[in-house]
Amino acid sequence: MGRWLVNLLGWLLRWPLALLILFEEWGWEPLQHALVRLSERLRLRWLEPRIRALPPYPALALYAVPALLLLPVKLLALAAIGSGHVVLGAAVIVTAKVAGTAVLARLFTLTRPALMRLPWFARCYEGWTAWKEALLAQVRASATWQAARVMRRWLGLRWAALRRR
Repeated sequence: MGRWLVNLLGWLLRWPLALLILFEEWGWEPLQHALVRLSERLRLRWLEPRIRALPPYPALALYAVPALLLLPVKLLALAAIGSGHVVLGAAVIVTAKVAGTAVLARLFTLTRPALMRLPWFARCYEGWTAWKEALLAQVRASATWQAARVMRRWLGLRWAALRRR
């Protein structure tokens, strides 16, 4: 009885988790570039060489701070949803997710060389990357994913045809 329940939960969690990971990957580069442009406008690019020069553990602390700061914001958003402010709570969660992805993407790019000098971090990162790629390969090989790709292509072609008119 226990094994089938674990398999069912794994199957049910696979799609939401894969979609979350895909959002992160989709947003990683564009959001990071947007943050670079914002830092140029705010004249904050002088910080980047200092961040790149950090030793491993201060780099890890700097990388962890935004993630930890966003946790109470997300919890407050969930409290807002629980008290009936669904739109506000959802908007805060989406905004925090987008902003958090942008900041963490940029910080990871800047701190990655230092972080990879920590043997335990490098092992965890390699393990995470292998697990993530295996999950995404399973999802991309599924009939649902393939059908969604066909539908997306068809919609893209229809949109292009409509624009040509």
